[in-house]
Amino acid sequence: MPEGDEPPNQPTQLRDAEIAPERRPLAEVLERLPSQPGVYLMKDRRGKMLYIGKAANLRNRVRQYFQPASGDTRDFVPLLESVVADIETVVTSNEKEALLLENTLIKRHQPRFNVKLTDDKNFLSLRLDPRVEWPRLEIVRRMADDGAWYFGPYHSASACREALRVVNRHFRLRTCTNHVLHHRSRPCLQCQINRCLGPCCVPVSPDDYAEQVRDVRLFLEGKNDELLAGLRARMQEAARQTQFERAGVVRDQIHALETVLQSQRVVSAAPLDQDVIGFHREGMAIEVAVMSVRQGKMIGSRAFSFARQEFPDAEVLSSFLGLHYDLSPLPPEEVLLPFAIVDADLKAEWLSEKRGKKVQILVPARGPRHDLVELARKNAAASFASRRNARDDAQASLGRLQRRLGLAKLPRVIECYDISHIQGAETVGSLVVFVDGQPEKSRYRTYKIRQAESPDDFACMYEVLSRRFRRARESAESDAALDTWRLPDLLVVDGGKGQLGVALAAARDTGIDLRPGTGLPIIALAKERDSTAPVPPRTDAADAKPAAGRPAEQHPDRVFLPQAKDAIPIRANSAEMFVLQRLRDEAHRFAVTFHRSQRKKRTLQSELSRVPGIGPTRQRDLLRHFGSLKKVREASLEELLAVPGITPKTASAVYDYCNVVVHHKRSSQ
Repeated sequence: MPEGDEPPNQPTQLRDAEIAPERRPLAEVLERLPSQPGVYLMKDRRGKMLYIGKAANLRNRVRQYFQPASGDTRDFVPLLESVVADIETVVTSNEKEALLLENTLIKRHQPRFNVKLTDDKNFLSLRLDPRVEWPRLEIVRRMADDGAWYFGPYHSASACREALRVVNRHFRLRTCTNHVLHHRSRPCLQCQINRCLGPCCVPVSPDDYAEQVRDVRLFLEGKNDELLAGLRARMQEAARQTQFERAGVVRDQIHALETVLQSQRVVSAAPLDQDVIGFHREGMAIEVAVMSVRQGKMIGSRAFSFARQEFPDAEVLSSFLGLHYDLSPLPPEEVLLPFAIVDADLKAEWLSEKRGKKVQILVPARGPRHDLVELARKNAAASFASRRNARDDAQASLGRLQRRLGLAKLPRVIECYDISHIQGAETVGSLVVFVDGQPEKSRYRTYKIRQAESPDDFACMYEVLSRRFRRARESAESDAALDTWRLPDLLVVDGGKGQLGVALAAARDTGIDLRPGTGLPIIALAKERDSTAPVPPRTDAADAKPAAGRPAEQHPDRVFLPQAKDAIPIRANSAEMFVLQRLRDEAHRFAVTFHRSQRKKRTLQSELSRVPGIGPTRQRDLLRHFGSLKKVREASLEELLAVPGITPKTASAVYDYCNVVVHHKRSSQ
């Protein structure tokens, strides 16, 4: 439906309400809300739109926004009671009408709190009207419900014009306007080079021209197998009727199209029409990619970029689908999503009516469909990386983090610490450093815990931080390596309130200034558990689930500050939480990697420890020299003697032991 047009069933009272909204107390408005399906419009005191939404039951849905225990974590919800002055409602016959009306009103009013996505008015499409005399293919910027065939919209203007060029080159439709068609007296150049049938001046069979129109439609819809099969049948029929010149023209057309179609990438073995949605998010910046697959071949990919969005991922994706397909051409057979959305059933029903056939909205869990969604995700990530300004994004995110934590200065340098072990064995600590929001890997450090091995994370964290703080104090006193060991602008420990207390104790015991405003700010980031929603029923597709049902719910991480009794709330999709989560995940990855390397080294050294006269130092020397236990076993006596620190007696002991081990393994095989 074009922007600005009203749905056929739109009530007239909507226009009256928009012109002269009543000023009533909000409590009275909530009491008088209807219980039917429809659309609600929240306005501020000046009458401007704040938020537009749909509901199966307007009374229940709208009242949820103003209940203290609603559980709604969206950014704007706590503000509604103070900024909303009036709520208008439009009752519809069913939820489907509410969905269509919601899309129309969001595009018209661009409310402050709604997800705003770029519509298709800046993208080109191809239009072919089969009802006119001698149809022609033309480029348009808007699609209308006028009975014509629309193809696209294309992800770029160059892709649209390339498709038009291929059609004009290999199909013989007219390219001239209606005025030129009716006023030309002799054939044009296109007709003379056999790229147009020339209906302006040459007698042309309407059936032959209609065949070309059908072929163009098959080509632009991606039904290439059907197109080539029809052309081959047409060529053979012309040859049987001894119309060899006509058969030769069709043969050349087949060869040219086969060359063009070879460049299209096959991404799916199934001959399906699919739209694959890729989703990439970094804090409040989101990129959504739509990969168009027709008959198993990818014909294009478009990306939508928008920033400053703190809405949940499922709500962003649901709004995107409504706005995207409201102006798009007929939807495909399948729409593949990266995760579930709440109103998938309603949107699938709407898309099915728009297509005239069943449309499935699926969330692939594995198999070829899942691979397509992963490919679309990579496209979204690549588009995000090419568009964004990393420096500006980092400055904005760090600024929000500074305000949320109440820091005295911008946290340009942030350190994060984590502990890794398996039941107290091979306990290690990690330190990662981010500068201006990006990893500074040259300043990463690892720590081997020196205390007795035990699964006491608090004691391990205290040891790591104490060693770090002593280095900072010693460097400051001696002016040695000052830049390397200077304290950061913010220190983060992975854990809860207990880990925060340990970090503060380590700082006090080593003489680190912790005064608010001048000292070192320390916080803790604790990860909450996920509560997964019931798994929806399986579909006939072996690798996909229906996208219906409430998506899995994830509780937000908790941030603890020294001066706060309880954790402070930071929204899961905010820019500041994204910075902290990325920092914490990198510290965890670095700690686990070092722990695994230590565990592997210990496993190797445990076998060498069985050799008489070999202690930890010589075990380490042998492994450093040869690189692996396998090479130590395969080494000759002369090679063992070449290792620094290895005496002839030690070399003989190692050689004899390894030969016995190798001989025993070979005999057992």
